[in-house]
Amino acid sequence: MNQMIRLIENITAVQVIDILIAIGIILLFRIFSGTISYIIIRMFKIKEKKAKNIRESAFYSPLKVFFIILGFYLAVVFLQEPLRLTAEVMIVAYKAFVIISTIAFAKGLAESFTPKSSLYKKIKQRTSGDVQDSMFDFALKIIRAVIYIIAGFITITTLGVNLNGLVAGLGIGGVIFTLAAQDTAKNLFAGVVVFLDKPFIVGDWIQVDTFEGTVEDITFRSTRIRTFENSVVNIPNAIISNASIINWSKMEKRRYRLNLCIELDTPLEKLEKFQTRVEDMLQARDAIYDDSIIVKFDTIADNGLNVLICSFTDSVDYNSYIAEREDINYKIMRILKEENIELAYDTKTVQIKK
Repeated sequence: MNQMIRLIENITAVQVIDILIAIGIILLFRIFSGTISYIIIRMFKIKEKKAKNIRESAFYSPLKVFFIILGFYLAVVFLQEPLRLTAEVMIVAYKAFVIISTIAFAKGLAESFTPKSSLYKKIKQRTSGDVQDSMFDFALKIIRAVIYIIAGFITITTLGVNLNGLVAGLGIGGVIFTLAAQDTAKNLFAGVVVFLDKPFIVGDWIQVDTFEGTVEDITFRSTRIRTFENSVVNIPNAIISNASIINWSKMEKRRYRLNLCIELDTPLEKLEKFQTRVEDMLQARDAIYDDSIIVKFDTIADNGLNVLICSFTDSVDYNSYIAEREDINYKIMRILKEENIELAYDTKTVQIKK
């Protein structure tokens, strides 16, 4: 407390003025940081008319932070001589300025590679849809990770940490770390495989083992699926890369298949007429591929005559396919009723010995 009092007593009027000037520098940069940032971004976005879009730019906030911290650093530099600041203080101020600036610009650069950024939209337009969204998003995640890793190394170097010693230390603990991170490494590698092979993309309806649903996201470690029960399941990429994947979204057509067992005593003329009417009904439907229609007297069973009805429909979406199948079933039942044909049921005769 006494030392602080002596320090305040030793401050001259000139030093007070210098301190006020330094505070003025800080306030000046703080007040005009937004305006300067706006002007700089405006220079690179001449065609942009809306001020709101410029302020929502990825670099707007990082530039404001840079100019604010620049004001603090210049104020410290200005006070170096008047307050006789030591070299150690100046080094700390310089390192703080470099580290904060590095983090701010790394954040701005990383934010430029997000789906909400204008750069993302421009790159996406130039690819003309050649690159799938899941692949594009995966590549952007890698770019952002590299940006933050580089910023981390710059920060470590600025703090004066010997990277050679750090690397040596990592080498000693590398074996332990590798053993502990085996599963993570497998998932990361499998994520790259999924990214390159493209067995599915975000939005596809897939089935992996017992899990079935719509792909919501593909990350480095796992794939997130929204099931039809509206629950979310995260499947590690290592499991996906080794599993059999059914991608229902890749279907170009879906098969309709029905086996009807008709009573054994049905006259053959009625059976032939029934087959003809069903085939004509299927051919009249726009959603059915005519060359895929099969209506055949398939087998003679113990309890009836089996008729196989099979065709392909372009109703790939599950809801539309169910609606199409339901309508076909209704029409088949009406034909059976109109032709007075009964379906056979599995019956057994039990004889009791007296």
